[in-house]
Amino acid sequence: MQEINEILVLIDSYIGSSEWFVYLLLGVGLFFTLYLGLPQFRYFKYAVRMVRGKMDTEGGEGDASHFQALATALSGTIGTGNIAGVALALYQGGPAALFWMLVTALIGMTTKFVEVTLSLKYREKASDGTMSGGPMYFMKKRLDIKLPSGKVIKTGHVMAVIFAVATVLSSFGTGNLPQINSIADTINTTFHIPNMITGLVLSILLGVIIIGGIKRIVTITSKLVPTMAIIYFIGAVAVILYNYENILPSIVAVFADVFTGTAAVGGFLGATVAFTFNQGVNRGLFSNEAGQGSASIAHSSARVTNPVSEGMVALLGPFIDTIVICSLTGLTLLASGVWTQKFQCDFERADMQFIQGVYNDHLESDKKLLSNHLTGKDTIPLFSGNIHVEDGVMQGDISLIHARSLAEYVKVYDEDSLYTGELNVLHGNLTSDSDIVLKGKSLLHSAPLTTMAFTKSWFGDFGKYIVSIGLLLFAFSTAISWSYYGDRAVVFLFGGKGIWLYRVVYVLAFFVASFMDTTLIWTFSGITIAFMTIPNLIGIFVLHKEMKFEVKNFWKEYAKRFPNEKLPLLTKK
Repeated sequence: MQEINEILVLIDSYIGSSEWFVYLLLGVGLFFTLYLGLPQFRYFKYAVRMVRGKMDTEGGEGDASHFQALATALSGTIGTGNIAGVALALYQGGPAALFWMLVTALIGMTTKFVEVTLSLKYREKASDGTMSGGPMYFMKKRLDIKLPSGKVIKTGHVMAVIFAVATVLSSFGTGNLPQINSIADTINTTFHIPNMITGLVLSILLGVIIIGGIKRIVTITSKLVPTMAIIYFIGAVAVILYNYENILPSIVAVFADVFTGTAAVGGFLGATVAFTFNQGVNRGLFSNEAGQGSASIAHSSARVTNPVSEGMVALLGPFIDTIVICSLTGLTLLASGVWTQKFQCDFERADMQFIQGVYNDHLESDKKLLSNHLTGKDTIPLFSGNIHVEDGVMQGDISLIHARSLAEYVKVYDEDSLYTGELNVLHGNLTSDSDIVLKGKSLLHSAPLTTMAFTKSWFGDFGKYIVSIGLLLFAFSTAISWSYYGDRAVVFLFGGKGIWLYRVVYVLAFFVASFMDTTLIWTFSGITIAFMTIPNLIGIFVLHKEMKFEVKNFWKEYAKRFPNEKLPLLTKK
């Protein structure tokens, strides 16, 4: 698993985790924000009116209302990213990572407005009578290059195929594997139900739901989204208010380290500015998917006569998903203080690294050495060789880093018994038999960290049930929505013939991922998200003039229908 993860990390370093990808994502969003005159602010109230049905027009084709389309898109974005993703960002980059998540969401509101509008304009009716849309359709129809000689280069068709393939892969990397993995881990932690049992039960339920297609999906998600939001909101607010003395310091921490990096504190060993920025933006993208083009597929099912109207509805997605819900999670983690504390846990191999020497992170000198090692300033030599273990205790001058923290009270087990024998380590990675398990104290990340935070309120240990139920509803609804996204991509690539095979593989992968390595899944997820996002950003940027034309036409039509309504600034030009 560690070797596979290292390969995936290397691939990801050239795309999703690279600086150029982050600048592309924010750059395109910032361009449209300025080019269209701050639509995330000026159009916000109209977006709310649209969802409430106050601006609907008769005669639009589609399979869902504005609210149902938004609920389906939100169910695809509100999931593991809001619970596990925020915790992962804080664990990797500290409080400032939350700031960059919020910036990504604010800019992403415009990006989503643009991508959904263009996707709605070029959607098509599938053979089964349902609407099928997404970036692949506007790419195919608008991005071919016509030379002066009259010859057409099929660049748009190629980009459309690349995007559709990326959507299928990302349906697993975004909506499938990380969702069930987080659900199963949390259910195991809370109720001690084996991951495989959780995976089996939910896989069967998932299969039953997705066979029903988009009409069953929108019916279920429109009920799940409000329910899960209320449950989660109550639990998060309880933690924040219970730790009220930490509210102001937590808010200050989010902004204080934005341009300095996060210093080592408690078990957290620090993070550089660049690393925090990268992790915050990437976790923001995973959370709200603005720029990824995925929500365009869900919104393409909406009944509309003008594509801009649904683009406005989509604009609300990143606001609800990240600015509201992720902020709640972030404040919960910070106010409770759990992000710097070590807890007893089972170690995951992809998160482990053996280093030479014995260190104590309660000593400032050792903490600085460990911090420099993790931030890449001055690395400590990795250990290679055999480690003798006596009654579960490792012998020799070695230390173990787990979850970016110095592990404490480490015990080695062979299944359920304390292990005596040799551990094989190569370049810091454990290569011994997979039955060997290490346990001890370290930082937590992802869903277990949020679960721990929710116990720090009046609810006490009952708080972890709120996270378990919330995550179950959040993540499961995300898996449902993403099955539809992949479904539509398969329709685009192969027609209706490939749908059944895709659904079977999707459900099987959902089951297997319930007991896979968490770190491996998150790394794969980052790659698939980037693979899908890059062609979408290029496509919408190329069509920027067409986007502005559509917006102007919308407001002309709106002025005729509501002559007494004051138009947003800058739209009369």
